[in-house]
Amino acid sequence: MKPVVVYSTRICPYCVMAKRLLSSKGVKFVDVAVDADAARRTEMLERSGGRRTVPQIFIGERHVGGYDDLAALERAGQLDPLLADT
Repeated sequence: MKPVVVYSTRICPYCVMAKRLLSSKGVKFVDVAVDADAARRTEMLERSGGRRTVPQIFIGERHVGGYDDLAALERAGQLDPLLADT
């Protein structure tokens, strides 16, 4: 499985939903809290092309976007293939 990184904050309901969806699929992910760490927020902005909202989700090197984007991939049956190492 490709590495997954979720940039999030502690109070974001969309972050909770994204992490819940990933966990329900057995995905291990790195949760990067950006609410108390300016350097990590800057990292998120640079990796995401300037997107300021959370969550910002990366699967491997691909920027997926936020929760709505992740959920759309799941509904379209494209999330599992994206997560696979192949």
